Amino acid sequence: MPLSVAAGSPPPAGSSADNSRLPGDGDRSGPSPRDLRLRAGLVAERPALPPRQRKLKGGTTGFMFVLHVGAVAALLPRFWSWQGVVALAVLYWTTVLGVTLGLHRLLAHRSFEAPRWLERTLAFMGTLACQSGPIEWVGLHRHHHLFSDQPNDHHDAARGLWWAHSEWMLHDIPAMREIHRFTGDLRQDPFYRWLDRWFLLPQLPLGLALWFYGEHAGVHGGGLGLVLWAIPLRLVLVYHVTWLVNSATHAFGYRNFDSPDLSRNCWWVALLSFGEGWHNNHHAFPHSARHGLRWFEFDITWQHIRLLRTLGWAQRIRTASAPGRRF
Repeated sequence: MPLSVAAGSPPPAGSSADNSRLPGDGDRSGPSPRDLRLRAGLVAERPALPPRQRKLKGGTTGFMFVLHVGAVAALLPRFWSWQGVVALAVLYWTTVLGVTLGLHRLLAHRSFEAPRWLERTLAFMGTLACQSGPIEWVGLHRHHHLFSDQPNDHHDAARGLWWAHSEWMLHDIPAMREIHRFTGDLRQDPFYRWLDRWFLLPQLPLGLALWFYGEHAGVHGGGLGLVLWAIPLRLVLVYHVTWLVNSATHAFGYRNFDSPDLSRNCWWVALLSFGEGWHNNHHAFPHSARHGLRWFEFDITWQHIRLLRTLGWAQRIRTASAPGRRF
């Protein structure tokens, strides 16, 4: 099943019905010329990185190293506390939902519409993941859908699982220079431009608030313990869960649709990532707000969208039909 529409584009004009259905399986008689090119690209030989891309980016590499050291330190017995566990759980939910519901399904794919205040709140929640700002995140994701698992895909799974998982971000990638082509809708908004530039800033007041509470509430491990659990440990967990969608779900699991890429549905990634692990479904229907299409494909993010619809805060929701056959 080829991609239904160009990844990242807004809903077509006139598509105003709530829960509008995207094209179902079997709507096309055969692969398009683009599909044939994409399928050929899946097995094309991957050349070695050019010299300018082999050097590690010092800032990103150093940032990731410090966060992983902080995450390990958080697990030391001296920093354990139930308050730390609660802070981690609440902020994990906030951050992952901000990425899946805000940055991904709302901003990147416009799979539903939400009031401006809610859209910006969800985008801010996603920015707490420190995965760059909303413009860069959306631009790279839309680029990925256009060239999924092709030689010019920045986290091309055909180059290896480690590359797709996280190595790609430690190197210079040409896709960074293409972001402006995919984000005209977001670059018009001053709020998103500001958030894209200062996406690391919200961690400072968050860390100060946690430190102050930990020091004055007698939490075991003190303020430092709370900060370590809520920031580096949380970020490292969210990073690897997000990266598993780029790596594991392009290698492990089953396929409902014959999309021209390596995407697969992986149940355990879906649980960790609030439904993003139903990745083959998503690549077959990028603009569907619902990723889990079979009865057993539980999609936590979709349940949140249903709640928003009940509250009247989600409209023009686009969904896909359940698959008719498996591949």
